Amino acid sequence: MENINTTQEKRRYQRVGSNLPLQYKDLKKSTELPTGSLTSNISEGGVCFKSNEFISLACRLVVHITLPTVPKPIKAISKVAWIRKVPLSEQYELGNQFLNIAKEDKDHITEFVTKAQDNSL
Repeated sequence: MENINTTQEKRRYQRVGSNLPLQYKDLKKSTELPTGSLTSNISEGGVCFKSNEFISLACRLVVHITLPTVPKPIKAISKVAWIRKVPLSEQYELGNQFLNIAKEDKDHITEFVTKAQDNSL
C-alpha cells in the first residue's frame, strides 16, 4: 500500500497562525482610506486575512501589518493569490503574496514566524 500525500503543500515559506492587526487598500486607489482586518496566518512570503469585500485575483494591495515586536507597522505591496468565500458568512478570505517588501521588514516577519514556530513546539 502506497502512502502518497496528494494534497502536498506548495508553499515555499512556512506559515504560522496569527491574529495581527492589518490594514490594506488597493494600490491603484491612493485616495482611498485603508480597511482594517486581522491576519489569519503569515509567512515571509505572504499573509492571509479576511475582508468584507470581494477583491479580484492579482489585485495589488498595500498592506500594513502590526507585529508585537516592532514599533512601526510592516509595509508591503502584495498580490491577491487566491480568494474564497467564508462559509456561512459575508466575508472573504484572501491569500496574498508579497511582491515588494523592505529587507528589514521581511527580516522582522521571518523573526516573528521563527519565534512563533519555536513557541508551538
